[in-house]
Amino acid sequence: MLQYLEPGAGAASGSASSLPPSASNPRPPRPEKVRHLLYGSLPALDRTIKVLHALGYAEPKDWSEPLPVPKDGEVLPAINPTKETPPSTVEGAPPSGVKVWMVILTKTMLLE
Repeated sequence: MLQYLEPGAGAASGSASSLPPSASNPRPPRPEKVRHLLYGSLPALDRTIKVLHALGYAEPKDWSEPLPVPKDGEVLPAINPTKETPPSTVEGAPPSGVKVWMVILTKTMLLE
Protein backbone atom coordinates (compact mmCIF):
# COMPACT_ATOMS: atom_id res chain seq x y z
CA MET A 1 0.00 0.00 0.00
CA LEU A 2 1.30 3.45 -0.87
CA GLN A 3 1.41 6.03 1.87
CA TYR A 4 1.71 9.73 1.19
CA LEU A 5 4.25 11.48 3.40
CA GLU A 6 4.12 15.23 3.81
CA PRO A 7 7.48 16.85 3.04
CA GLY A 8 9.20 17.55 6.35
CA ALA A 9 6.68 15.44 8.33
CA GLY A 10 9.46 14.05 10.53
CA ALA A 11 11.11 17.44 11.06
CA ALA A 12 8.68 18.50 13.79
CA SER A 13 9.61 15.49 15.92
CA GLY A 14 13.32 16.31 15.68
CA SER A 15 14.01 13.68 13.03
CA ALA A 16 16.23 14.66 10.11
CA SER A 17 14.18 12.49 7.74
CA SER A 18 10.55 12.63 6.64
CA LEU A 19 10.44 8.84 6.51
CA PRO A 20 8.65 6.93 9.28
CA PRO A 21 10.89 5.46 12.02
CA SER A 22 12.07 1.91 11.43
CA ALA A 23 12.00 0.75 15.08
CA SER A 24 9.76 -2.18 14.18
CA ASN A 25 12.00 -3.15 11.24
CA PRO A 26 15.69 -3.46 12.21
CA ARG A 27 16.75 -4.44 8.67
CA PRO A 28 18.83 -1.84 6.84
CA PRO A 29 17.10 -0.11 3.92
CA ARG A 30 17.63 -1.72 0.51
CA PRO A 31 18.25 0.33 -2.63
CA GLU A 32 15.82 0.02 -5.53
CA LYS A 33 15.91 1.87 -8.83
CA VAL A 34 12.85 3.81 -9.94
CA ARG A 35 12.52 5.21 -13.45
CA HIS A 36 10.56 8.40 -14.12
CA LEU A 37 9.39 9.25 -17.63
CA LEU A 38 8.05 12.71 -18.42
CA TYR A 39 6.23 13.43 -21.69
CA GLY A 40 5.29 16.85 -23.00
CA SER A 41 6.45 19.93 -24.83
CA LEU A 42 9.98 21.16 -24.19
CA PRO A 43 8.76 24.13 -22.08
CA ALA A 44 6.54 21.82 -19.98
CA LEU A 45 9.37 19.37 -19.41
CA ASP A 46 11.77 22.17 -18.50
CA ARG A 47 9.29 23.63 -15.99
CA THR A 48 8.55 20.23 -14.41
CA ILE A 49 12.26 19.48 -14.01
CA LYS A 50 12.75 22.88 -12.34
CA VAL A 51 9.80 22.29 -9.97
CA LEU A 52 11.12 18.84 -8.97
CA HIS A 53 14.53 20.42 -8.39
CA ALA A 54 13.02 23.20 -6.25
CA LEU A 55 11.28 20.52 -4.17
CA GLY A 56 14.68 18.86 -3.63
CA TYR A 57 13.77 15.68 -5.52
CA ALA A 58 16.18 15.58 -8.46
CA GLU A 59 18.97 17.62 -9.98
CA PRO A 60 18.32 18.93 -13.51
CA LYS A 61 21.56 17.32 -14.74
CA ASP A 62 20.24 13.89 -13.67
CA TRP A 63 17.59 13.88 -16.42
CA SER A 64 18.32 12.58 -19.91
CA GLU A 65 18.48 14.91 -22.88
CA PRO A 66 15.00 15.38 -24.42
CA LEU A 67 14.09 12.64 -26.87
CA PRO A 68 11.45 13.12 -29.59
CA VAL A 69 8.46 10.78 -29.24
CA PRO A 70 7.53 9.09 -32.52
CA LYS A 71 3.99 8.69 -33.84
CA ASP A 72 2.42 5.25 -33.47
CA GLY A 73 4.28 2.83 -35.73
CA GLU A 74 6.87 5.42 -36.78
CA VAL A 75 10.55 4.59 -36.38
CA LEU A 76 12.86 7.51 -35.80
CA PRO A 77 16.14 7.55 -37.72
CA ALA A 78 19.34 7.31 -35.71
CA ILE A 79 20.25 10.70 -34.30
CA ASN A 80 23.31 12.09 -36.01
CA PRO A 81 25.07 14.72 -33.85
CA THR A 82 26.02 16.73 -36.94
CA LYS A 83 22.51 16.77 -38.38
CA GLU A 84 19.44 17.88 -36.48
CA THR A 85 16.54 15.41 -36.59
CA PRO A 86 13.15 17.08 -36.50
CA PRO A 87 10.87 15.77 -33.74
CA SER A 88 7.55 14.15 -34.54
CA THR A 89 4.18 14.61 -32.94
CA VAL A 90 2.23 11.96 -31.11
CA GLU A 91 -1.15 10.80 -32.44
CA GLY A 92 -3.83 12.79 -30.65
CA ALA A 93 -1.45 15.60 -29.76
CA PRO A 94 -2.91 19.09 -29.49
CA PRO A 95 -3.48 20.71 -32.90
CA SER A 96 -1.37 23.68 -31.81
CA GLY A 97 1.66 21.97 -33.33
CA VAL A 98 3.19 21.17 -29.94
CA LYS A 99 5.84 18.50 -30.40
CA VAL A 100 5.96 15.77 -27.78
CA TRP A 101 9.26 14.99 -26.13
CA MET A 102 10.33 12.63 -23.37
CA VAL A 103 12.96 12.85 -20.62
CA ILE A 104 14.04 10.01 -18.34
CA LEU A 105 15.36 9.96 -14.78
CA THR A 106 16.54 6.84 -12.99
CA LYS A 107 16.76 7.37 -9.24
CA THR A 108 17.85 4.97 -6.53
CA MET A 109 15.45 4.99 -3.60
CA LEU A 110 16.11 3.40 -0.21
CA LEU A 111 13.24 1.11 0.79
CA GLU A 112 12.67 -0.18 4.30
